[in-house]
Amino acid sequence: MANGVMSIKKEDDNNLPNFKTASTDDDLTNILHTIKSSKFPAVINYGASWCHVCSKILPAFSRLSNDFPKLSFIYADIDECPETTQLIRYTPTFQFFRDGQKVDEMYGAGEERLHDRLWLHS
Repeated sequence: MANGVMSIKKEDDNNLPNFKTASTDDDLTNILHTIKSSKFPAVINYGASWCHVCSKILPAFSRLSNDFPKLSFIYADIDECPETTQLIRYTPTFQFFRDGQKVDEMYGAGEERLHDRLWLHS
């Protein structure tokens, strides 16, 4: 934790089997392709390292991945994936996918609100 901000690095993905971090545009493109070609539900958290609200919800997002093992959790920093996230206007933005299609989107944070939305889509 640097400057009170939790950071999840790619190496940490091994500890959370259904949690991935997209650290480049190519990573995110591959993840999006996998989501769109699969039947598995997924949620993408678009955030930024400079976004205080994003930093506060990221640890909860990571923890919630343990509560919803049938969902794939992806974190993408908009500054690390600028090409694939250029349509993201607010951080954090959560996009929910089912059967390869985006079915919902949530702006802002709130652990209880996020939990409820995850429950709805799991």
